[in-house]
Amino acid sequence: MCGIAGTYRWPDGKVVTDRLTDTLAHRGPDGAGRYGHPVGDGEVHLGHRRLSIIDLTETGAQPMVSDGLALTYNGELYNAPELRAELEAAGVRFRGTSDTEVLLEAWRRWGTDCLPRLRGMFAFGIFDECTGELVLARDQLGIKPLFLLRRGEGLVFASELKALAAATGGRLEVDHAALVASLLYYWVPDSRCAFREAEKLPPGSWLRCRPDGRVERGRFWDLKDVAAEGRERARAGEQPDLAAVVEESTRKHLLSDVPVATFLSGGLDSSYLTALAARHQPGISAYTIGFRAEDAKFEAMPDDLRYARQVAQRFGVDLHEIEIAPNVLDLLPEMTYHLDEPIGDPAAINTFLICTAAREAGVKVMLSGMGADELFAGYRKHLANLIALRYQRVPRPLRRGVSAAVDRLPVATSRRGYRSVRFAKRFLSFADLPEETAFRRSYTMYDQDELLALLDPDLAGTVDDVLTEHRDVYQDNELDDFVNRMCLTDARMFLPGLNLTYTDRSSMAASTEVRTPYVDVEVVKAAFAIPGDRKIAGRQGKAVLKAAATSILPREIVYRPKGLFSAPLRAWMSRDLAPLVREVVNDGELVRSGILRRDALKRMVAEDAAGQQDFSKHLWHVLTLEYWYRDATSGPARALV
Repeated sequence: MCGIAGTYRWPDGKVVTDRLTDTLAHRGPDGAGRYGHPVGDGEVHLGHRRLSIIDLTETGAQPMVSDGLALTYNGELYNAPELRAELEAAGVRFRGTSDTEVLLEAWRRWGTDCLPRLRGMFAFGIFDECTGELVLARDQLGIKPLFLLRRGEGLVFASELKALAAATGGRLEVDHAALVASLLYYWVPDSRCAFREAEKLPPGSWLRCRPDGRVERGRFWDLKDVAAEGRERARAGEQPDLAAVVEESTRKHLLSDVPVATFLSGGLDSSYLTALAARHQPGISAYTIGFRAEDAKFEAMPDDLRYARQVAQRFGVDLHEIEIAPNVLDLLPEMTYHLDEPIGDPAAINTFLICTAAREAGVKVMLSGMGADELFAGYRKHLANLIALRYQRVPRPLRRGVSAAVDRLPVATSRRGYRSVRFAKRFLSFADLPEETAFRRSYTMYDQDELLALLDPDLAGTVDDVLTEHRDVYQDNELDDFVNRMCLTDARMFLPGLNLTYTDRSSMAASTEVRTPYVDVEVVKAAFAIPGDRKIAGRQGKAVLKAAATSILPREIVYRPKGLFSAPLRAWMSRDLAPLVREVVNDGELVRSGILRRDALKRMVAEDAAGQQDFSKHLWHVLTLEYWYRDATSGPARALV
């Protein structure tokens, strides 16, 4: 796991690549390297910052150069031992034990045909001195990031957007469509980028730059195809042994020359992985979080800590408990900087603080339960959308009466919040809508009218574009299974756009690698071979994963109420951050620039303060967006100041 960067036929490429690489120092504090070579009428330069995980010696250093190929690579290949054995059988001789060298030799032998054979997380740039071609590639599921920017025949790329902003010598133009998308989702979809010139290389794809200026793109893996193949396997009665698939993935994700630990929230996903990891690595360390008692009560948060302790005791895990009572006034701008784009999920703070504590204890690698909810229908929105289909059969007058009654209920008093009321209001906001619209509304921040009321009227067309993009992605499949349609959309949008993004940025800000065994090509193939009625059975979400986990976990853990890897936002917004909210609403850059409308924000603040509506998440995201926008429009990136 590292930070990668480079330029291809870019003016002052060496200086720019050095600047890019320096900006990524937090991703790889264990070493740095650079490579340069003539290409056409210019040069190619590759930079690397190393976080040493496998092969800690100099034979694993990067950029790795061997017999005319130069590679800068970020990631881990969990099937590197099998690929190494196959290549050795074909006569390849390796100098070291790194997966970097395996990737380089796999490329030499198979070229882009090696890409679908790679099992892991990766983003890399590889240059061929003979042909003068540079190829960039990104893993199948978008776990590792890769940003790029093209001007004329030149290209610059990096692991983080802030590096591109730094390397281009100042401001890049903000893409207002990305801001609109961010407001809707509270994150920026992987198909968009917060700056106009920049882009994200799509998951499962590659890009080739040629010395004559031509650029070629290709795709080597597509989730839509995987889902379609899974549907055919299910129709043929081929059901995967999910317990075996998840255990194998977890075992492979433990491959490391340094200690590996786990996140352990006490929920099903992290508990299952921790228990499986403890089988193969007895005494493994795990990290969990708790909140100030008064904050947790105000947020009506479940007590996850006791479940984490129970799992740790049962499986001999060395549990480290971290109480989160952060100075959010300081952490908010810091996290906004590290997240690269406007992301309004406070779980990023949890990840950063856990990884910081683990790093201070000497841990570089952690396993996360990320991805299980998306693949196996574990979010409340999945069950809620199924319930909504039945709710729509209730006579309309009765539905109107229920809606009016719930609308009058408060979501909080001065001392505590009412979680069930928040859920009821949320459910009724989408329960009457058509399928795709209801699904979008069940996890986004605003409906179309609310978003239009919040934004500059000139952005109305952009709102339509963003909503159309969601509809197009949702409908771009041939699945006849409602649950799997939701899971596929999550795996294509929600997972890479939010969860994998904040996990990568937050963990790498603490110089820590996070691995996600559920976000694995074999687990994904298994997930889409499972019909939706095995994922949600009755009112039980993630039913098939729970059945698999009962082979190792106690039922009390498997079937406990769903926990939340989140933060006590209502407490923070009403106490720590209340003055900042007032400042941003009255005199923030987003309001002064006309992007956001002051009157709409004031209404949200008033309704939230009165306890009638829960707008804490909306207002938190406005704060993150404000800080990001200030940095993006104030001049050169912080790393160059």
